[in-house]
Amino acid sequence: MIFGVLLLLFPVPQTGDTAKLAIDSSAAISDSATKDSTTSTAPTTVAANLFALPSAPSPKVKTDAELAAEPAPAFTPGAPIKPAAHPQYETPRQKKVWYALMAASHAGAAFDAWSTRRAISGGFGTEANPLLRPFAHSNALYAATQVSPAVMDFLGKRMMTSNHEWIRRFWWLPQTAGASMSFAAGAHNVGVVH
Repeated sequence: MIFGVLLLLFPVPQTGDTAKLAIDSSAAISDSATKDSTTSTAPTTVAANLFALPSAPSPKVKTDAELAAEPAPAFTPGAPIKPAAHPQYETPRQKKVWYALMAASHAGAAFDAWSTRRAISGGFGTEANPLLRPFAHSNALYAATQVSPAVMDFLGKRMMTSNHEWIRRFWWLPQTAGASMSFAAGAHNVGVVH
């Protein structure tokens, strides 16, 4: 581990770079020798060739002058424009109906749980839903029956704000179906007990 730290602190030059440097310097010496023999304008040294900086890459960003010189993109009247935000499709009336359906579906689920607990504790039947059967003999049934109305509320809200018109027409259907099933199951359980 100490050896690794020492290598990180004091790096050793790589042999591939050293060989490349030696090849480049010999090429620079031969180039300078041929230049000196043909024309003697300015003497070049090997050290100047070795430490010469490479040419800089061209910039990828345009300058302000280049941007100002470009013509502005033409607006085509037939091209569709995407709105910045999706329009709100829900109306205040729909929101009120959604909240009313939410309250009705959760009340129906609580009524179903109460009537199921009453029927099971009286010995009149068993829970038919296999997902709710583990909760049937405890008060956890009240919380477990609230999952389905919550999912239907979410689905109804998503349908109400959908981009598709045909889906927005039937946004109320999941909540109404869930609430009616809960009230029907609760009424059945009360009928079994009496």
